[in-house]
Parts: sequence; C-alpha cells; structure tokens
Amino acid sequence: MRYASIDIGTNTLRLLVAESDGKRLSPIVYKRTITRLGGGYTESSGIDAASAERTLAALEAFKSIIDESGVSATLAFATSVVRRAVNRDWFKDEVFRRTGIEVTVISGDEEARLSLLGVLSVIDDPGKRSFVMDIGGGSTEFISSTVDGIEGAWSMEMGVVHLTEKFLLNDPPSKDDLASIETEVMTVLRDLKGRMVRDGVVPAHYSGAKGALLIGTAGTITTLASIDQDLAAYDKARINNYSLGRGAVERIYGRLIGMTLRQKEEFLSLERGREDLIIPGTLITLLVMEFFGFDDIKVSDAGLLEGIILGRGRTQSTTGVK
Repeated sequence: MRYASIDIGTNTLRLLVAESDGKRLSPIVYKRTITRLGGGYTESSGIDAASAERTLAALEAFKSIIDESGVSATLAFATSVVRRAVNRDWFKDEVFRRTGIEVTVISGDEEARLSLLGVLSVIDDPGKRSFVMDIGGGSTEFISSTVDGIEGAWSMEMGVVHLTEKFLLNDPPSKDDLASIETEVMTVLRDLKGRMVRDGVVPAHYSGAKGALLIGTAGTITTLASIDQDLAAYDKARINNYSLGRGAVERIYGRLIGMTLRQKEEFLSLERGREDLIIPGTLITLLVMEFFGFDDIKVSDAGLLEGIILGRGRTQSTTGVK
C-alpha cells in the first residue's frame, strides 16, 4: 500500500510518500520546508496569520505532489503549536478548505509513540534500553523503551522556536541569552526526571552508565550530524545510525555561539531557516547528554513522519484538548 504522511510541526512541514509492508517503509517522495508555523505564536491569539499562510501555501504544494503519487490515503498530523493554539480549529478548517486534507491533532504522548516507531525502523541495533529524544519547534518528546516496548513517554514544552523567540535577543547571542536558555532547559529536564519517577520509570536505567542507548531525531540532531561529517549535501545513508559524540557537540556549540546569523547562513548551508534555531537545539542536546550521562548519541533521520504510516489506524486524536 502507498501512503502519504504529513507532519505539521512548529518549525518544519514535512511530506513522505512511501510504500509500507507494516514494518519497513520504501520511500518514494520526501519533501520538507521550514514554514515556522509557531513564529509569532501567543497564548492569547494562537497561530499567527502570516505563519499560517506560509504553511497553508506549502500544504497546497504538497497536495499537488500527493495527487500525482497515486496514494491510497493521506495522513496529516499536527503537533505542539497546533495542539496548544486557541485557533487550532480555524487552522484545521483552512487546511481542509484549501487542500481537502483533514488534519488530526495528536497528543504529546501519541507523538512520542509514533516517533519511536519511526526512529526504531532505521536504527540497526537499539539495544536493551533506548532513550529517544525528538527536539521539535514547540516541544521535545522523550521516550524510554525496552525490548518489550515503551516504558514511558513525555512531551515537554521545550521547543527551539519558542526558546529562540523568548531568549535569543542579541546577534550573536550574549552570555545572558545563553544562560537564560540553559536555565530554562535545566528546569525542564529536572521536571522530566520527576515525571519519570512518578510514572514508575527509573531515570538511572536510561543513562550511559547503565548501558542505555541515547537516540536523537529531528532537524537539530541531523544538522549536527551533517556538520560533524562536513557533508556538502544531505545524505540519509550517512545520517542514520551516525554516532555523534558529546565532545563534537561541545565543539560545534562553541563555534555557533560566536557567529552572527549571516555567518551561520554560510556554516549551515544544508538547510536555510535553521540559523537561529540551531543554538537552543544544540544546547538542549548537550544538556540532555550531560544530565543523563551519555557520551554519544545515535542519530536517526526517521521519526514521526515514518511512524505516522507505520502506526496508521492506531492514532489517538486530542480534539478539544490543549
């Protein structure tokens, strides 16, 4: 069966057309574009009109590709910023009016579950225990899993778009800017550890010292893996299962924080639109590695987009839930 999946994220809009046998995917078309749907978001007014228009226009382009691809079904899921927005119903209605695509808003826990399905579909050896981190624009998902399945999943309100717009006030960032992000991230990580304990999950079991595997997915992690390998062009084959060391992340972070946005445009030539977001994303990565005691992180190019197809028919909507 051939399916199209769409991931409507806070920063990035992605499309995958693939054939599935239920366990593995054979990709046919892959497109992504940074629309920054969460740009200008506020709790009182929700999704910003200009940000919505960028995303709607990109979805119209995606619909043309889908129509030419002969798919059996289109599965479009929205995550953090749409999940939180007071005007999410307006956004969903506009998507349907302009494209005919029905958008399902999923919970953070469901996002984590589907991300895990996608991540593990490309990881060669996930080991006995895996701790998966999916850094998004509006939230970051953490999933602890064993050979028997998911032990716990947590969606934390810690996204690179919101951190950037709230704390990165100078170009290049000041020490105070960076300190504010670090304080925010550490607060969230302490909260994460508390939530793990309350859910009956032992955080120490998901650490480098206990032999667990840290896996990272989404744009920040794949960009770091690309930078570390000096890739001139993005290559999934060299991204999936790449082992990114903490020392490498520290070196990259040290370079980034001294650069202006214009300088980062040249340094991050692999993907335009991530120049400012890469700093909070890299800091999240680094602090998670330190907090949970990992010396390296295995990289996965796959995640929610692939999990949407692999987990089709088993999705829980959050309609009406903030």
